[in-house]
Amino acid sequence: MDPALIRRYGEQRLPRYTSYPTAPHFTAEVGEAACGAWLEGLDLGARLSLYLHVPFCRSLCWYCGCHTKVPGHDEPIARYAEALAAEIALVAERLPARMAVAHLHWGGGTPTILGAARFARLMDLVRDRFAVAQSAELAVEIDPRRLTEEMVAALAEAGINRASLGVQSFDPAVQQAINRMQSFDETRRAVESLRAAGIARLNFDLLYGLPHQTVASCEATVAEALTLAPDRLAVFGYAHLPSLKLHQRRIDEAALPDAAEREAQAEAIAAALKGAGYVAIGLDHFARPDDPLAQALRARRLRRNFQGYTTDAADALLGFGASSIGSWPQGYAQNQPQITAYREAVAAGRLPAVRGLALGGEDRLRRDIIEEIMCYLAVDLASVASRHGIAPAALAAEQAELAGLARAGIVRLEGGRVSVAEECRMLTRAVAAVFDAYLSAAPGRHARAI
Repeated sequence: MDPALIRRYGEQRLPRYTSYPTAPHFTAEVGEAACGAWLEGLDLGARLSLYLHVPFCRSLCWYCGCHTKVPGHDEPIARYAEALAAEIALVAERLPARMAVAHLHWGGGTPTILGAARFARLMDLVRDRFAVAQSAELAVEIDPRRLTEEMVAALAEAGINRASLGVQSFDPAVQQAINRMQSFDETRRAVESLRAAGIARLNFDLLYGLPHQTVASCEATVAEALTLAPDRLAVFGYAHLPSLKLHQRRIDEAALPDAAEREAQAEAIAAALKGAGYVAIGLDHFARPDDPLAQALRARRLRRNFQGYTTDAADALLGFGASSIGSWPQGYAQNQPQITAYREAVAAGRLPAVRGLALGGEDRLRRDIIEEIMCYLAVDLASVASRHGIAPAALAAEQAELAGLARAGIVRLEGGRVSVAEECRMLTRAVAAVFDAYLSAAPGRHARAI
């Protein structure tokens, strides 16, 4: 990419657009009452997706941007599991029926920190309160360093059929700088255990832009990762936000690569993965050609939600656990992020939603435009506007801004169609941001565009 474009656009701080409007714009105007009404108002035939958040890890990785804590003992984990069970029951009681679930995702933190018995009980409860489809994708995030054979057996017994393994980097110097020492052999053993148990769909998470990371170390990590043949890889740029995540202050900022180096690392990873036969999915995912994600891209059924790129076409996403976010046709609602307050709310029989946002017509229009840009690196503005009953002229200001991006070579404009230039794929978020009417209200809350 032209270094001048990297300097001008790559340093912008922009959302990852896993939702629109994004979470920094949620307010207390949407809380328990709205969440309850949205649950009760779901159509009987609605398809649901479930997200269960476990905010604990055995150790803290300094790059982490998630809601997680390191407990000194297991009692907080046990109490949290009880609260999670109570919330599942509480939400299920507000639904109009025992509703169908097509996707389920355990995130964190480290969900497997629950242990085999607690995990099994919670999955049993989910199946009791919801009609989990036999074909449902049931996924879990895993720290390979902490995965036991007992936990693998529990995952398989619970029907888990996709696992996402944190890798980040196999470079020991990088691992030391982010407080995550993880050998290739630990990762390999986890992969082999999961596959032996029948959990064959495996994702890897990689990061670029970490301290002491180089193009060469990124390429070496990819080469090692490819020997394990994951089905998908998510390749994220490290988001350094020490004002929001205080533990990131332990990272030496002088060791962080600049925007040009970050772009070079991302491009090197992408080139290696595409050279190995993986299909580029949107901005930062890669999948085997026969993987459902690649199939969804080809069929234009790709979606984007809080877990990133997905095949999940659910009508509503229900979030369980502290800080989790749910999505309904009417808007978004986020649970209380403070763990004790979350547990207290659920124990009192209250839905723990404390903030959110009700979608207006313009929000829905902009959300659809942004999702198409993020998924397909292109959008037909006239077509999307027509679906929403809005004249394309209503987007005149945005089209004028796009003209500037076109002159810079970042996008191509053909009538009402906007497409991101392939060589500027890394700036897709900058193109999506043209349609973000909220962005100026949350300065400093987002990661760099590259």
